[in-house]
Amino acid sequence: MNTYYYIYSSPVGVIQIIENGKAITLIKFINNHPYHPIDSIKKETLLIKEVTIQLKEYFASERTVFDVPIEARGSDFQKKVWSALCTIPYGETRSYKEIAKFVNCPKGARAVGMANNRNPISIIIPCHRVIGADGSLTGYATGLHIKQQLLQLEQILPSSTTGTI
Repeated sequence: MNTYYYIYSSPVGVIQIIENGKAITLIKFINNHPYHPIDSIKKETLLIKEVTIQLKEYFASERTVFDVPIEARGSDFQKKVWSALCTIPYGETRSYKEIAKFVNCPKGARAVGMANNRNPISIIIPCHRVIGADGSLTGYATGLHIKQQLLQLEQILPSSTTGTI
C-alpha cells in the first residue's frame, strides 16, 4: 500500500497531510521539516484534496466537524485520549484533568498531556481544545501561538487574549 503526502499552507502555518490509501494518518504543523515516510509519494490524492477542502472550510469558520476517515497510530491509552478529544465540541474546551477523568484515569492529567503531545492528526483530533485546569493555555507541540489562533478561530478566545482564558 502506498503512502501519500501533501504540504498545505493554512492561515496559521504550514501543515503536512499524510494518508495511507484509505485514511488520514498524519496532520501536523511543520517548520521546514516535513516527515517523509519511507516510499511515500508527494501527491494530492482525492482523500487529501477532501481534507484540504475541509480544512479550508474550518479556517473560514464554515466547518465545525470533520468527516474524513482517520487512522491514528498509538498506544491503547493514547487512542483512548484521542477518542475523548474528539468528543469536545467545536467552540468548547476541556482541562487535562477533565479528560483524565473521562478516560477513567483521574490522576492522569500529565499522561493525558503526553498523549496530547503525541497526537498525529492535529485539528481533526482537537488537542488544541485542551487547556490547564486554571483556564491557562498550556502545552501545544507546535507552539502556543498556533493553539491560541485555533482557539480564537473557534471563538473560545477573544483575539486580544494572550496566554490565559
